[in-house]
Order: sequence, then structure tokens, then C-alpha cells
Amino acid sequence: MAAEDLLTERRDGVLYLTLNRPEKLNALSEPMLAGLVVELSEAARDHGVGAVVMRGAGRAFCAGGDITHMNERARQEAARPAIEQQAARLRGLEESSLLLHEMPKVTIAALNGPAVGAGLSLALACDLRIAADTARLGTGFARVGYSGDFGGSWTLTRLVGTGKARELYFLAEMIDAAQALALGIVNRVVPATSLEAEVEALACRIAGGPRVAYAYMKANLNAALTSDLRALLEREALGQTLTGLSEDHREAVRAFLEKRAPRFTGR
Repeated sequence: MAAEDLLTERRDGVLYLTLNRPEKLNALSEPMLAGLVVELSEAARDHGVGAVVMRGAGRAFCAGGDITHMNERARQEAARPAIEQQAARLRGLEESSLLLHEMPKVTIAALNGPAVGAGLSLALACDLRIAADTARLGTGFARVGYSGDFGGSWTLTRLVGTGKARELYFLAEMIDAAQALALGIVNRVVPATSLEAEVEALACRIAGGPRVAYAYMKANLNAALTSDLRALLEREALGQTLTGLSEDHREAVRAFLEKRAPRFTGR
């Protein structure tokens, strides 16, 4: 992995992943995406990680695909791998979106500026999105003749409904943070100057919370996207029973009775 394309930091139970190509508005590179897959896979299994924050260096979150790289590929058409190989390679990199959505940790996107194309798709795959008031969002794919990747059509449809998702994809118009909040695409909008502090406070709050319960909550909420009520009730009953056996649950009950804040351990 090109270390400079993706920066990682673990602090206070939070894994911070910084997309680090600020001179290109953090346009995605293959090393960056491969690094995301590796880091997210490891974090999913790491008991020391309670939350994951994805953010962008400089003035953007992520501008999506690298247009310069697209142009180079177009000029080297004869040397391209077979279509099946290209699709398989892309699908492997798309695993980053699946991990953000399915890993048993709460994932947070900190949107400091433009989030476009696959960059927006990655943000949509996170559980929560906190946007600076200067952020701007757009699908962008139609502008470069692409159909879309990294799961954005799936997540956006579920956030805003099929009609609005189609409008955002077909027209590829940019929207500001206030519009994104009104549509339910982002969870909160904060002043740009306080974005980092707000996101860190939220991530630390989650990392210090009942991690076992959060993992089951996330699985339930994901299942609710496709399950019927009967199946979800079965899942909830099992999860509620299992979390009731956790040390976090017992600690929360003791803390309530003793009128103090609980000290969760994630067990």
C-alpha cells in the first residue's frame, strides 16, 4: 500500500482512517482502497476498536474516482485486462463499502468538504454522517459517463427513497449540507471549524459505550432493510437475550442502581 494515500491512527478506542491525497481532493487510488479493505477487515476483529471514523485530508472528503487515471486508462485501451478481470478487481475494492456497512463497529463519515461519486458512496456506507456546513455532496457518475459503484445506489435509495435517489443519480447535481440534512443523507451539520471536535466527541462516546449491544443493534438495523417483521422479531429476541448475558449489561444495571455512569468494557 502507498502509505501516503491512507493514514491510520488508533486513539481512545477509535480507528481514524484519513484519505490522504489532498492535492487531488482525495480522489480514490487503488492503494488507498486496498488499504481501506485491510484496515477495516482488521478493525472488524479488533476488540480494542469501538468505532471507526473515515475522513479526508485538506478541504475535501473525497472527489471520487481519479479523472487523470480514467484518462490514462482510456488511452491504453489495448492493454486493458479482460472485462471479467476488471470487474473482479473493482468488486474486491468495493469490499470497503460492505465492511463499513456490515462490520460490528459503528462507522462514522466526517464530511469536511466535497463528497462525490464513489467518495459519496463510501460515506453512505457508514452508519453515521456528520457534515461541515461547507460540505457539498453529489453522485457525479453521470458527469463522467459511469453508472455508479461502491454501493451508492443501494444505500441512497434506502436513505431518500427511489424517486429522489434516481433524481440525484440521473441529474448528478451537487447539494449543500443543509439540503443533505433535510433529505436525511447526513445526520448532523456542524460549523466547519468544529467538525473535528464534534466527530471525535461522538466517536469517543460510542467507543466508550456498550460495544456488544451496538454490534447487535447494527446487525438488527441492517437486517431490517430486507427482513420481514417476523424474522426480525426472532433476531431481536436472540440478540436481547445474548446482550442480557454480557458484562456491559450487568455493569449498566449496577450503575443505574448506584446512580453513577456505567463503565463499559465491551464484554
